[in-house]
Amino acid sequence: MTGTAAVRGWLAAAVAAVALVVAGCTRDEPHPAPTSPTRAGPGFVVLSDVDHRILTDIRYATAHNFVGRRIAGYQEPLCLLTARAAEALRAVQEAALAVGRSLKVYDCYRPQRATEDFIDWTGQPGQDGMKTEFYPRVAKTQLVERGYLGAPSAHSRGSTVDVTLVDLPAPEPSRYEPGQPLVACTAEAGQRFADASVDMGTGFDCFDPLSHVDADRVSAIARENRRQLRQLMVDGGFVGYDREWWHFRYRDEPWPDTYFDLPVARSSAG
Repeated sequence: MTGTAAVRGWLAAAVAAVALVVAGCTRDEPHPAPTSPTRAGPGFVVLSDVDHRILTDIRYATAHNFVGRRIAGYQEPLCLLTARAAEALRAVQEAALAVGRSLKVYDCYRPQRATEDFIDWTGQPGQDGMKTEFYPRVAKTQLVERGYLGAPSAHSRGSTVDVTLVDLPAPEPSRYEPGQPLVACTAEAGQRFADASVDMGTGFDCFDPLSHVDADRVSAIARENRRQLRQLMVDGGFVGYDREWWHFRYRDEPWPDTYFDLPVARSSAG
């Protein structure tokens, strides 16, 4: 092999290696491929059993999410977490209460089948009924390509939560009715869906650069609310995700390499 041919061969191998690394990246942090649950199970608990003061709005058990229907695997509107993550979140709630606010969780443990449901949905024609609210400035077919959706998800390991802050006493959230007129998640706080959250600059699951933690086109109030949420969670042992202000993973998670597919149901706890 000539020197030129050798260099070309080396470059081709390097490009292929980079392509494999990029393909392995997901919406969350890159991790090994999903594995089967251990025979003993993950030891999930229901968050409300650990701390009933933490508010819940489990969107994927309802039709109020970017798909527009209940997501596969969400049999009950519960927040399931590993016991370690749930106890850490209880400590964060104590800190939030001390400043007159409460945590509210949108999603906790997420079965593998739910993530697969998301990916399958992106490839199905039509079914864009929730675009106006959740992804107003990007095509559904580009949600994976742009990194808004991916598999596997850290949520399937049971120690990741999607969370916001609510002022106390908590205001009554708006009730979502399927078919109602939708408002973009990027709209001003007084215009978008009022779910009782403090102003975070966007709604939950807003697939838009405005959801990035350091987005500079959100209001000073929203930036401060994001800073406070992040500080509370980081002090409690969680790690944030720069592209989603609501996403936090417990740093000392007990299952860092295992992805589960138990349904979201009380029967999966314990």
